[in-house]
Amino acid sequence: MTDAGTVEPAEDEVPGEGAVAPLLGLIDELDPEMRLQALTHSSWTERRVRSWGRLAFLGDSVLGLAVAEHLFTRFPRSDIGRLTKIHGQAVSGRACAEVAIELGVPAMLEEAYPEDFDGGLAPAELIGSERAMASVVESLIGACYLQFGLQRTAEALLAAFTPQIDLAAGTLLDFKSALQEQLARRGRRVRYEVTEESGPPHAKTFRVEARDGDTVLGSGTGTSKKAAEQAAAAEALEENGP
Repeated sequence: MTDAGTVEPAEDEVPGEGAVAPLLGLIDELDPEMRLQALTHSSWTERRVRSWGRLAFLGDSVLGLAVAEHLFTRFPRSDIGRLTKIHGQAVSGRACAEVAIELGVPAMLEEAYPEDFDGGLAPAELIGSERAMASVVESLIGACYLQFGLQRTAEALLAAFTPQIDLAAGTLLDFKSALQEQLARRGRRVRYEVTEESGPPHAKTFRVEARDGDTVLGSGTGTSKKAAEQAAAAEALEENGP
């Protein structure tokens, strides 16, 4: 991500790899006409209803529901204020734009519309726009929902947006500090131990245990060690109470 309103891929980022692979798989299976509509800007068609706007409207709600249900289950001790903040950050335009780059949306647009249109925006103008990238991701989500249903789409969405959810949760919910403060009042101290690593180098999943001596207080998984530690601390707080 660069300045506000623009988005660029990282130099070592390979579109379609890692967490977004399941969602990309659904996109690749889309009906060709549905996929084309999801990639069509309103200035590229004579009828606005054939552009990505309607699908983006639907996809925004599908993404919001999938992430909301996940957060409700994952953070049982969080109140509505914290859940709302995490949700807002995890499904924000910036988050969607970053997922768009990971999916390879710029290449999808260039493939679908290799030429500029008289009187319409050039594909290259949209590729650098955070808002446009977010809208395309939402429209693709809407198309996937219509073709594959909520369950398959939600599963792929959660895989793709887990890094965004972990980032938001790690920023807004510091379970590690809360756990350490709780234990310090009892003269105890927590340590974290990685017990399992799985997945390829570019998409690892970590499992971490929060321990007090030899006692396991809680465990958790995440796409980074920090995220897994936060999940382990959250479970420890849930299991051991205040």
